[in-house]
Amino acid sequence: MNLSKRISAFSVLGEIIRDALSGKPGKYSAALNHLIETQHTKNPWFTPDNIRMALSAVADELTPENLNKWCSFYPGLAADHKPVRAGVIMAGNIPLAGFHDMLSVLITGNRLIAKTSSKDNDLPALIIEIMKDIDDGFSDMITLSDGVISGFDIVIATGSDNSSRYFEYYFGKYPHLIRKNRNSIALIDGCETVEELTSLGTDIFSYFGLGCRSVSKIFVPEGYDLKHMISCWNRFEGIINHTRYANNYEYHKAVFLVNNDKFMDTGFLLIRHHSGLSSPVSVLYYETYKNRGTFKIIAENMKDKIQCIVGRDYTPFGRAQMPALWDYADGTDTIEFLLKKFSPGIL
Repeated sequence: MNLSKRISAFSVLGEIIRDALSGKPGKYSAALNHLIETQHTKNPWFTPDNIRMALSAVADELTPENLNKWCSFYPGLAADHKPVRAGVIMAGNIPLAGFHDMLSVLITGNRLIAKTSSKDNDLPALIIEIMKDIDDGFSDMITLSDGVISGFDIVIATGSDNSSRYFEYYFGKYPHLIRKNRNSIALIDGCETVEELTSLGTDIFSYFGLGCRSVSKIFVPEGYDLKHMISCWNRFEGIINHTRYANNYEYHKAVFLVNNDKFMDTGFLLIRHHSGLSSPVSVLYYETYKNRGTFKIIAENMKDKIQCIVGRDYTPFGRAQMPALWDYADGTDTIEFLLKKFSPGIL
């Protein structure tokens, strides 16, 4: 299957998902919508709204224009080459967290040997079923498992700081790309519009804050009125009706009270001044800064832990969870890694 056919196939996948989300009838519309409505029974964090958001983010990027633009960055993609077998360990923190790795392996013409997360195995399985139906050439290119994988030449794995140590131990002898914990931050300059601050709420509350692109900490100018920003987030207050989120909220609130920690309580989000980056579910950290120069120094010191920065001159407010095809996790170019094939391991 040449590059043109691979691009065409993923373009069709994008159209199929967009049609399903818009309510248009199609061969896979019923199956997709069934998963949207029922996945929360297997994984309570995978609410229908969150799955729709994840599918929409994927489908919006799978257009001929985007795919051709992305692939044009890599002249080597069009050349014939012997495919490698890429083992992909998928994360399950948010729906379809492993899709981009799957796409990257297949768009480069390589073989995919994927291990899905136990928290998210139905969605990847259906997407792959659709891909094989679009072009049966993918049947020989994809092996999907929810157990141990073997027979790979290179490895791409995503997990926590803890699991990355195990990945390095087991896969260290192979060329590898191993991702660790990352979080996202937002920079407030004090001149944001109500619309921008409301959009920031989307970056904070989407996926209950479980994604690496979820904003877990904000930086505000010294003397900034946090209450003004908080007032823009009332539309998200319904999140407290989710049982697991509410349990986290009540737990961390109790801990803060027992420890006499200072915090702000919106009734659905706890906001605390903290030097850390990774805040728990239902908690948002913040710090103050003197000027942009100070913030840049802070961000530079944390760059290995930051997935993206939201704010003016950075990722636009409300767009953190909608990365382009060329916005790579951890800033490591997956396509370049795959094209190099047997390059030294990357960690």
